[in-house]
Amino acid sequence: MSDSSPLPPVRLSSEAELARAALATPLLSRAARLARWAGPATRVDAGGGLAEEHLPAAAEALGLTGEDAAAYASEAWRVAVDTGLVEITDEDEGTVTAGADLAVLTGGSPQDVLGVWLAALETVLADASVPDLDPLMEAMDEGGRVDLSELGWDPDAEAAFLDGVLGSLYLLTVTEDGPGDVPVPLPALAASVLVPGDMAEPSNDVLEQVSEAMMRLDDQFRVLEPVGLVEYQPVDETLLADADEEPAAPVDDTDVSRYGMVRLTPLGLYGLRARLLESGVEAPAVGDLADKGADVLLDGTAAFGPRAAQAETEQWLARRPPLAAARELLAAARGSDAGAPLRRLRCQQALSLVGAEAEPALREVLDDPELGGLARVWLTEQGLPDVPAPSQDMIFWLTVDTLAAQLAAEGNSDELRALVEGLAQQHSGFFTAAWRVDHPATADVLEAMGRLHPDKKVAKEARKAAFKARSQHGG
Repeated sequence: MSDSSPLPPVRLSSEAELARAALATPLLSRAARLARWAGPATRVDAGGGLAEEHLPAAAEALGLTGEDAAAYASEAWRVAVDTGLVEITDEDEGTVTAGADLAVLTGGSPQDVLGVWLAALETVLADASVPDLDPLMEAMDEGGRVDLSELGWDPDAEAAFLDGVLGSLYLLTVTEDGPGDVPVPLPALAASVLVPGDMAEPSNDVLEQVSEAMMRLDDQFRVLEPVGLVEYQPVDETLLADADEEPAAPVDDTDVSRYGMVRLTPLGLYGLRARLLESGVEAPAVGDLADKGADVLLDGTAAFGPRAAQAETEQWLARRPPLAAARELLAAARGSDAGAPLRRLRCQQALSLVGAEAEPALREVLDDPELGGLARVWLTEQGLPDVPAPSQDMIFWLTVDTLAAQLAAEGNSDELRALVEGLAQQHSGFFTAAWRVDHPATADVLEAMGRLHPDKKVAKEARKAAFKARSQHGG
């Protein structure tokens, strides 16, 4: 998450859906009920917590029973105070009144409701980073101070660790080849943060760290679930027969779910993205480009995966008449800069989503050296008549342009390797003609073909052609 490059775009639910989900979360709904329950006689302690004598009545008002009822009521009260659902009106007397934000939950906009929920989330995230308080109380000196180093607890490091784990979970969720909505096993999530990327096989020391982290995360996700950030299946307690021992790592995939499974909710995705944006991380969402120009759309989706690029493009097209959209896309696809081939590929993909109403725009560019080949492909795919045959020069130029775009989009992928092999096989004289193609990326494409083709003889031909292309263009 420290990389400065933007994250993959997240697909968010509508604000109305998210606001409804926020209001339905156990913690925020309890906090709102307590805010309405509190009256002139309700008292708080010096820290703003609900006075101990009120906790049984508060728990009853929430319908809570059992030994943890008072703790849940106390937590809900703290959230009510931190989110402004209740206000402390007299700190000396410890009296409270309903806060201004309480009305927001019933009469505010979805965005206002989500603002209250985000404040609740911050409170819970802070709580989740705090360890068991019993050792803290035991370590307290006569002046009420605690030496955190004695406990081996660094609050900043603990908060940073949880942020890192949640960042990893966010990235796994929004990445196209990630698990998406499928829950992530807790061992895999812990390992994604703790195991170095260049470590082929985790050492015993690292595995021990992963195991310890799993147990910390088990406690933390139990705290985070009631605020709606995650859906969590806790670690199977039968694995914890000895409370002083960490569970061993799972031996195979069949028992991995017993070690905890977690996934971000749609509300959780919204919340983590909001926190990322607040911290200055570029975290795009599908729909961000819908009101921008075609140039911004084509450049912006260049780094997107195919599904995200299509979803973004569909939203962009939905706001424009098909013919006008096609003309704008084609105009933005022109250029000889390094990003132009990928822009044209994204343009071609966008035009595939536009119906036959775009035909006039494509016929207008049939003679354009950069767009004429693309236009012929589109018209042919639409099954439209009277599509002029392309010249040999146009065919080769379009081939180089397409390969340059694929190279920019995918790097040395298996798909590109297969494309290169097929191309060289179908056109025996390809390299003889290709080096003469007047395209800025000709030499780079031929060099890539030399790297990718498994046949040494063909690869050598490609490299020789690349050398000729560079000589021709003075490169």
